[in-house]
Amino acid sequence: MGLQPLEFSDCYLDSPWFRERVRAHEAELEKTNKFIKELLKDGKNLIAATKNLSAAQRKFAHSLRDFKFEFIGDAETDDERCIDASLHEFSNFLKNLEEQREILALSVTETLIKPLERFRKEQLGAVKEEKKKFDKETERNYSLLEKHLNLSAKKKELQLQEADSQVEQNRKHFYELSLEYVCKLQEIQERKKFECVEPVLSFFQGLFTFYHQGYELAKDFSHYKMALQINIQNTRNRFEGTRSEVEELMNKIRRNPQEHKRANHFTMEGYLYVQEKRPAPFGSSWVKHYCTYRKETKKFTMIPFEHRSGGKAGDEELFILTYCTKRNIDTIDRRFCFDLEASDRPGVPVTMQAFSEEDRKLWMEALDGKEALFINLNKASAKREGSAQLDKIGFTVIKKCINAVETRGINDQGLYRVVGVSSKVQRLLTLLMDAKTCNEVDLENSVDWEVKTITSAMKQYLRSLPEPLMTYELHGEFIIPAKSGSPESRVNAVHFLVHKLPEKNKEMLDILVKHLANVSKHAKRNLMTVANLGVVFGPTLMRPQEETVAAIMDLKFQNIVVEILIENHEKIFKTLPDATFPEPISMPVSPPNAPPRQSRRQGQRIKRPLAVYNLCLELDDADTHSSPKEDTPTGSMDSLSSQSPTPAFSSSPPGLLDRNHLIMDSGDLTDWATNLSGQSRPSMVSWMNTPSTNPAATNTTPSAFSFPNPATGSDRAVESVAHRKARAVYPCEAEHSSELSFQIGAIFEDVQFSREPGWLEGTLNGKRGLIPQNYVQFL
Repeated sequence: MGLQPLEFSDCYLDSPWFRERVRAHEAELEKTNKFIKELLKDGKNLIAATKNLSAAQRKFAHSLRDFKFEFIGDAETDDERCIDASLHEFSNFLKNLEEQREILALSVTETLIKPLERFRKEQLGAVKEEKKKFDKETERNYSLLEKHLNLSAKKKELQLQEADSQVEQNRKHFYELSLEYVCKLQEIQERKKFECVEPVLSFFQGLFTFYHQGYELAKDFSHYKMALQINIQNTRNRFEGTRSEVEELMNKIRRNPQEHKRANHFTMEGYLYVQEKRPAPFGSSWVKHYCTYRKETKKFTMIPFEHRSGGKAGDEELFILTYCTKRNIDTIDRRFCFDLEASDRPGVPVTMQAFSEEDRKLWMEALDGKEALFINLNKASAKREGSAQLDKIGFTVIKKCINAVETRGINDQGLYRVVGVSSKVQRLLTLLMDAKTCNEVDLENSVDWEVKTITSAMKQYLRSLPEPLMTYELHGEFIIPAKSGSPESRVNAVHFLVHKLPEKNKEMLDILVKHLANVSKHAKRNLMTVANLGVVFGPTLMRPQEETVAAIMDLKFQNIVVEILIENHEKIFKTLPDATFPEPISMPVSPPNAPPRQSRRQGQRIKRPLAVYNLCLELDDADTHSSPKEDTPTGSMDSLSSQSPTPAFSSSPPGLLDRNHLIMDSGDLTDWATNLSGQSRPSMVSWMNTPSTNPAATNTTPSAFSFPNPATGSDRAVESVAHRKARAVYPCEAEHSSELSFQIGAIFEDVQFSREPGWLEGTLNGKRGLIPQNYVQFL
């Protein structure tokens, strides 16, 4: 049962039961006061803990932002670049989350702490003051009453009347104070219900807002997370392939170090101990040097090096070698020694000590020393001449294997990754590569040969070729575009290089890549995506002439080249590349005259471009499945090398409305084209359809904005850009998978405004993505 109500009429009776009810109300208010006091203490502790957590999260975010991964080699894959940038993305995510947490901490102070403190001070404090007055007046009233009742009846009548009057006035004042106190008690009992709960409700509203903001951030982050998981998986797959190659190379070198010695410009190099003679009392000392020798120039260099201190112990010394002789043990008390004489110090030989007798023989041979054994250090490892050739039998083998795989196992999980039994694979290869038995082998209908045996035999055949299918000569050139440039420029470069291959190599590559493209179309069942096929066939189709760790580090770029071949099979093999397309090199990320791109990281929340892009794909699904263009338009700037100089634009970077600076002079364009190809290319200029730089002429081009037309004196109404075309007036390198990379002159289809400020959405060569708005001109 709750508190009993305090009746105003009971104030006049002031009965014991009335006083008990008052004390019950007072006890309840005291309990409420203690509760609020404890709640305020906990709330302040919560704010302090929130601030400490926020500080720790921010420090964690700073640590993520400040760290940068280093990579082996001279370039990274796109997946590795995304992984490198991920720590910065994580840092931004935490930063945005902590901004919301900071808002929560401030809102707790304003919505919970201050209202409760105000209620406790103004309301409960006022009741306490009223209680003090009530208790004081009670004591005064009953003391006066007792004193009055003790008056003698023999007092004069006038004195007794005055005493009665005074007691009556005091009693009225006490009743009035009692009424006010009872009213205040009951008022505060009712008020506390909403005065206490409303701030708590506001606190939870702020808490829910914070969690909702976190949910929104997580939802925006999920697309990036999914893309990053793919990047990580691709990198892990490449790592597994690279690791096995590195271990194989390590074991080869461990078995025979000299056969796998790296070819370089030194005839011989390695560590030798050099005798340094001192005055007679001190004898001589032997100091370790790293020595190199070139037989062509007879230059011998020595660098003192101390492994314990981890660095050079002196300057490099160089001299021209005159002769080298072997020292016998009867002339010196050390083994493995030989003498050198320099041209600038005749008659003063330098004594050196090798690590072993074999090491001394190698040095003596390289230095043309006396009693040297002839060992040819520069001879290459004997190549294992396999029987696999790009002849009629070879094409038959590959075609039979492909037909069998596509007939029997196109949907097998792990196709080409699951290997067959080595003995069976070798036996099948022997049968297939023998002209007498090749036609008798039925791979499509026979159950004797498993699919994994057939796929392993095909890979083994390709590895057994005297030279990889994509040749040693072009290996380095294929790797270069995979390390840099935009996706489009990479495709163009690979397209150009494929047509430089020998005809038989190109024909075999066409057959194989067409099959791999078909395999990738069944990836939902066989799990062999384009990336997975790249990991399997990268080392099979491409390999460097010299096995080194540096070359193995380029395996991931070999995989990328194979991925480009599979994804663009029709364009690369069925169309001819631009005859004027030069050797591809990396395109600069941002040309010097390019306008600043609109930042997509404004505001407290980061709206991931990928989320917008995917949303657009869902809304306009019918428009995004248009077939990609295979042919390059006449005079297309896509066929130009990234070596091309950037045309002269206005010195002031264009803004979204600065139309006059978005169009370059036609004469500049003609000069640019002439410099590129050595002859004028009017077709390119006409294709670009560049108008005059006169402002009036410029403004005749339709735009998404309203521009005054000086010729008519009227304003053009704002037009919708739905299903419009646009032309690139600056080259752009994509910084995210949701963006498009393009060069000057690229034509975009179905251009629309994006929800990202300063960005458009459009389709280029069948791919839809985001475009910086101030990089294009509407047609």
